[in-house]
Amino acid sequence: MEGDGGGLIEVTMRVNGREVKARVPPRMLLVHFLRDVLGLTGTHVGCDTSNCGACTVIMNGKAVKSCTVYVFMADGADILTVEGLSEDGKLHPIQEAFWDNHGLQCGFCTPGMVMTLYDFLGRNPDPTEEEVREAIEGNLCRCTGYVNIVRSALDAAQRMKGGGGG
Repeated sequence: MEGDGGGLIEVTMRVNGREVKARVPPRMLLVHFLRDVLGLTGTHVGCDTSNCGACTVIMNGKAVKSCTVYVFMADGADILTVEGLSEDGKLHPIQEAFWDNHGLQCGFCTPGMVMTLYDFLGRNPDPTEEEVREAIEGNLCRCTGYVNIVRSALDAAQRMKGGGGG
């Protein structure tokens, strides 16, 4: 699949429910494919070392840091980015909770936080504050003290269970 090292390879995947096919360099990272080829700039490039989590997306149902995934590794995968969370113009409950609880300041880390929490809350619908803090350990925020991010996550959990939150 990698070709001759200097040529292009063809990849096919579902991104936000839509099948995409492209010819790309074999060493292209998924984060650059999403941003530069597909124009999905909600996935941020923060550190290129997997430390910050700003590039987190859902791949085949699990949160991954897309700066650590070569695009050929995502061939045939199902990818969900922050742009794919809203439906019919309505924000996802996690996005609503971030808005309502002031879970962001500059917003750079927010897409990665939201996608990490999407995966986490899907597996743990009734988390404790400590569990939320542990879940977001791989995501760095340079602006907040994480208090409102954690509050947003706990509120989102309630909203996703149908509890309304607020």
